[in-house]
This record gives sequence, structure tokens and C-alpha cells, in this order.
Amino acid sequence: METILVLTHVDETGSALTKASLEAVTAGVELAQQISASLTIGILGLHAEAAASAVAATGARLLAVSGDAFAQPRYATDAAGCEALCRAAQASIVLAPGSSRFTRVAAGVAHRVGGFIDTHITALSGNDSVDATRWFYRQRIEAVVSRNARPWFLLLDAGTHAAYAGEAGAAQVEAVAVTLPATRTAVEGLRTPLLDAQTIRPDAKLLFVTGAGWTKKQPDGQIHVAEASSLILDFLRLTGASLGSSKSLADQKAEGEQSVLPFLTHMNQIGQTGSTPRHAKGLSTCCHGEEPHVVGWRFIGERRAISLDPNCGWTRGKADVVYIADAFQIIAKLNALLEARN
Repeated sequence: METILVLTHVDETGSALTKASLEAVTAGVELAQQISASLTIGILGLHAEAAASAVAATGARLLAVSGDAFAQPRYATDAAGCEALCRAAQASIVLAPGSSRFTRVAAGVAHRVGGFIDTHITALSGNDSVDATRWFYRQRIEAVVSRNARPWFLLLDAGTHAAYAGEAGAAQVEAVAVTLPATRTAVEGLRTPLLDAQTIRPDAKLLFVTGAGWTKKQPDGQIHVAEASSLILDFLRLTGASLGSSKSLADQKAEGEQSVLPFLTHMNQIGQTGSTPRHAKGLSTCCHGEEPHVVGWRFIGERRAISLDPNCGWTRGKADVVYIADAFQIIAKLNALLEARN
């Protein structure tokens, strides 16, 4: 009989689980029901016991590693805490969110307990065996992976499961002791970018994608990069959207061209050679909707596009709604309406 451990961690408050952790809990509950396995939830953080109330309704065994040493992400302490949770649970399958905190330590923890690991898991199913689904080759090939070796660690991609939303209640939590290694790093504080400087927001409801048309000549025969930059940044500020880019626009900066959006990097690139985000809605602007770019949109819930070309790729069934209009005018009007509403 399989035993499942869901590794979770707290957010910046130190006493509440992250959204990605709650998604992993949902995956664990569903898989445990499918294969009739026992379920344990391990929580890592400053006040892990306080966070346990959010998952008390699962009926799972609850383990916690708490203390000042786990207030901030750090490899040495996080790896020791996760290892202690795994050894206490004695699980054959370990699920964890693919967050930056756990992605950093999961492979090392798997090695310490003699396990095997697979990452970027998007779906789980179980009957006679446990099967894990993931994408390869820039999200163009879907594979189903199964292993006989145990313990098996599976890192889940964010947005692939609904966040667990059971009623909060009193939880019986088992505190797990951890022997901490000598640490050479001290977390003295956090430095975060200003809101208008942070353009990649994985938890945003809207993905706003820019294409090369923003830096091309406009109807007056001139290039208006400064105006384009102002419109885009104002839209991001007013909506809290995440910024994406087509490859052609992201490449302009690398090629040393003059007309570039100064805040754009290849980290913003969406598509076959970029990222594949999972926002609820997406709005593409000044982009033709070529197939390699659209590959990155496969997990976007609702797709809309603004383009002057009525024959672009977006109008050929790749978008739910296409506005044949000037993106400069549309976004300027949207920004004005948003400013007035705020």
C-alpha cells in the first residue's frame, strides 16, 4: 500500500500556506482517494503549526517543522527540514509544489533519503500504478511517467490543480525535531523591486503580451517607443497584469537594435522557446500569433488579441476574441477608463 506525503511551506507571513502548497494538497487528496493510500501533510515554516488549520479538514496526518531557522528560504535549513519530514512520514510518494523554495532543495532531499525525483508534473492518476504527466520539448510533447522505485518525489507545476479550500479547523499537529547543520548564510532582510519594475507576476489573473508592432513605424511614419513604454507600464500598474513578449520583440534588445522596450528581457518571452504560463486570461497586442508563440498560450484560459491584420494567426482560431484595431489607441483608452475607475 502506498503512503503519500505532501510537502508544503508557508508564505511571507510565516503562518499561512502558499497557494502552490494548497494546490499540492489538492493533488495529494485526490491521488490518495484514487489509490486508497494514507495521506500525510508536512509543513515547513516559521509558524508551521498555525498554518495547519487550513488543511485540518483533509483528515490527513499533520507534521510540522517550525522555528526561526525556517523563516526564510535557505538550502541548508530547508533541506534538513524536508528530510526530517520525509523520514518521519516514511512515505513512498512525496508530492511538493514546484515553487522556487522547494525546487531548490527537492533533488537533494530525494538523494538523502535514497529516492528518485521527477519535476514539472502537470497531472496525476492512479489505478494499478501511479502515473505522472508532464510536458517535454518546449511543451510540445506530453509524456506519462511511472516508476517502481520508491520513494518517488514529484514536483507539481503551479496552476495545474485547484487550491485546497476546505474549512479551517483545529488541527492536531506532530512537531518534528530537526538536527540543523552549521549554516554559513544569514538572511538579513529582503529587497524587493518597485511595483512598476516587477513585470513577471505568476499569480496575476491576466497575461499581457507585447509584440514587435509596438516598436514599428506607426501611421505617421514615426516610431513611438517612449509612448509604447508608457502605455504598457501604465496598463501593468493599473491592472496588476503579468508582462509577456513575443520572441521577435525580445530578440530586438539582444540584436542591439535602437527601438526596444527598456524593461523587456528574454525572461518575459512566451512560446516554444520561452515560457508557458497558466494565467486565467491573456491579451496579446501587436503580435501576429505565429504558431511557435501560440505554443506558450496552451494553458491560458481565455485568449484575446489586438491586431491591425485581419488575416493574422490569432484570427485563424487561435484566439477567442480578436480586436482589429490600433493597440496604441485601445490601450490608451483602457488606461484612461482604469484611471477613472480607480
